[in-house]
Amino acid sequence: MWAMIAKEFRELRRDRRTVAMMIVLPVLLLVVFGYAANFKVSDIPVVATGPQAGQAASLLPAPTFKVTEIDPHASEAQAETRLRNGTATIAIVTGGARPLLLMDGTELFSVQSAQGALSRLSPPGGMSPRVKILYNPHLTTSWVMVPGIAGLILVFIGTLITSLGVVRERQSGTLEQLAVMPFRAWDVIAGKIAPYLLLAAVDLAFIIAVGMGLFHVPFTGNVGVFVLGAALFLLVTTGMGVLISTVSQSQGQAIQLAFMTLLPQVLLSGLIFPVSAMAAGVRWISYILPLTYFIQISRGVMLKNAPLSSLWPPIGLLAVLAVVVLGLAIVRFRRDLAAGGGS
Repeated sequence: MWAMIAKEFRELRRDRRTVAMMIVLPVLLLVVFGYAANFKVSDIPVVATGPQAGQAASLLPAPTFKVTEIDPHASEAQAETRLRNGTATIAIVTGGARPLLLMDGTELFSVQSAQGALSRLSPPGGMSPRVKILYNPHLTTSWVMVPGIAGLILVFIGTLITSLGVVRERQSGTLEQLAVMPFRAWDVIAGKIAPYLLLAAVDLAFIIAVGMGLFHVPFTGNVGVFVLGAALFLLVTTGMGVLISTVSQSQGQAIQLAFMTLLPQVLLSGLIFPVSAMAAGVRWISYILPLTYFIQISRGVMLKNAPLSSLWPPIGLLAVLAVVVLGLAIVRFRRDLAAGGGS
């Protein structure tokens, strides 16, 4: 028995990935849930418009609200545009008998935090403002979850399934056969990921259709903008799958590494916990995760009818991530092909 115990410890010592996962993963979960698991949002961006914009903005309590713009000449329609473009979560429109509060219902937890803070205020003269929630008027949770879950499914297919498929080639010896054929690394990668891209596209269409039919999630925006964002996002996730496969010798190792990349995207992308409520020490991780930007695109297109002009920052960042990840995958895969051809 003692010999078996000693043997297992020796194998664990050689399997550094498993040991790292046993140590790093619990610490990662502790840190993430300690600093990111927060539904109470502060510093909610507010734009104040109309003749009494400055006076209305001064009544909002800190730190729940953060006034980012005061424009006495902007109209209600212009205030709505700012919410649709994502430059603000709440807009105060003055000039009428009562001020109007416009809220972006896609920012579910921000609106709930704002409602709680406003309920504790005593408005001057007892006149409470009118409240109008846009894009998700009933604050339906499924409306903001379905676009994010669609992205999560794409991460699962693109990263995990792709990495397993490519590693299977190495284990079956097919990689050596590809190495002696007149294929470039890009040709092999394109051939390997094309079926997964098609499968993911079908899954995405199915999930969106189910969400619209079963949960009545609207799709108010341009399908072309949505497809563009989804295509870039898929290129990033499949590139990550190929990259994982190049540093994995077995499907077990690929699963471990894929899981290590999946977990932060589930917890830190804004799918469950709002990014704006995370501590600054953790929030920066959200900005390097592709799912963060796909959620912004999918919610913006589906719920807010956001145009391409207002979604170019997340689309542009996804394009940059796609170039970087696919570039690294091609370099690593070319090295594997060269090694296979020389063996």
